[in-house]
Amino acid sequence: MGDTDKTSVQDQIKEQGDVVRQLKAVKAPKEKIDEEVAKLLALKAKIMSDDGPHKFTLKTPKGTRDYQPQQMALRQQVLAKIVDVFKRHGAETIDTPIFELKEVLTGKYGEDSKLIYDLADQGGELLSLRYDLTVPFARYLAMNKITNIKRYHIAKVYRRDNPAMTRGRFREFLQCDFDIAGQYDAMLPDVECVRIVSEILNDMQLGSYKIKVNHRQILDGMFEACGVPNDKFRSICSSVDKLDKSPWEEVRTEMINEKQLDPAAADRIGEYVRLSGGLELVEQLLADPKLKASKAALSGLESMKLFMKYAKLYNVDSVTSFDLSLARGLDYYTGMIYEAVLLGDGSSDVGVGSVAGGGRYDNLVGMFDPKNRAVPCVGVSIGVERLFSVMEAKNTASGFKQRTTEVEAYVAVAQKNLVEERMKICCELWEAGLKVEHSYKNNPKLLAQLQYCEESGIPLTIIVGESELARGVVKLREVSTRKELEVPREKLVEEIRSWLENNKASYPILPSNGLP
Repeated sequence: MGDTDKTSVQDQIKEQGDVVRQLKAVKAPKEKIDEEVAKLLALKAKIMSDDGPHKFTLKTPKGTRDYQPQQMALRQQVLAKIVDVFKRHGAETIDTPIFELKEVLTGKYGEDSKLIYDLADQGGELLSLRYDLTVPFARYLAMNKITNIKRYHIAKVYRRDNPAMTRGRFREFLQCDFDIAGQYDAMLPDVECVRIVSEILNDMQLGSYKIKVNHRQILDGMFEACGVPNDKFRSICSSVDKLDKSPWEEVRTEMINEKQLDPAAADRIGEYVRLSGGLELVEQLLADPKLKASKAALSGLESMKLFMKYAKLYNVDSVTSFDLSLARGLDYYTGMIYEAVLLGDGSSDVGVGSVAGGGRYDNLVGMFDPKNRAVPCVGVSIGVERLFSVMEAKNTASGFKQRTTEVEAYVAVAQKNLVEERMKICCELWEAGLKVEHSYKNNPKLLAQLQYCEESGIPLTIIVGESELARGVVKLREVSTRKELEVPREKLVEEIRSWLENNKASYPILPSNGLP
């Protein structure tokens, strides 16, 4: 392709890009947008088809990121703490495919269904990338005829959202879910999920937090009492769900202008969604004349009363708030819903919003069962990407340097021509289960080896020299203090293990089971 032709195609690409942006701005039908996007991709493919060298921008796709070793080390620690809490409560783990049949995901997420990534038809099944781990879990239960399980699942999910990278909001992100499936007595599994969130946030030491709770029956009863038509319950619920990000006036305008709700009904909703509290608020609402007329509201409030009683027994009542503005817009919730929010301690400028959320979904499994057999479920999803963003910002602010390896000792040499002795010692220590490395140069300089240990945070250096070999000893050097002692070769493994055991508080080893 000549330079003139290439310039012409580039102009066409710019024009077609403008067309796509305009269609998205006016919220044109998805089919029309897809058609114009296809034209844009065809033009880009045309300019890339030239046989000559291509110039392109090296970047990750929008809403995704690479993780550097220090970031991954921190990520492993976060995940290990979360998994430890899940296991403490008796959970086992599973995995499911990264994509599902499109029909499995369709109609489960309310207005958020537009955020699902559909895959191109390859002449077979219509597929979509998973949006969360809950719907695949429900499909898994129905397909395998499982009626009770307590499981955790850590895996990536995908959403065509507007990313906010600094706030831990991505298009590809890791989700950590804990769910209890089975027919059990009221509120016992539900309150344990809140206890699990509390344990995780306490272990992370990220400052104060609040776990907001509500009940879908209370919401439905509130909408009924305020005069919302039954067929608008779910759409109005989606509007209320935006109150954590938008002021009431914006949400009220959306209800009236976009969803054609009576302004008087919207104003009545506004009176309720401003309320939050504890058991005293439950008692207040049980006495409310409007809500008393709704069976759904009374049932939900009685459930909330029991939940608050159990929350006190589990020592989570002080961090739990009954909040009528909490809605969670997903269609599949049927009972308790909850959301954890960091309140901040002033040590970080990173605002991350919700860091965990979940609820009860008793009917979701039945949607996939041929005989509509329901398996009651309740669960919580931990927003690990957002927790990771907060912890990374705190480490940066404090100047803390994260260790990226688990190496416990480094085998160094003080003279030339000792590479084989080094290798023998490494082999001996590896076979003893110790984490050890050495230089890949035959004759490295001792100073360079010692500097490497300091920069990498390796706690111990084993120094091998000709005189030490002749006497059957090695020098064991503590890197941080530079203290050295001579150790007989046959006692080297024992001495290293003893030192590591006595100093494990100062040199914590990275968890090796953090990532699935």
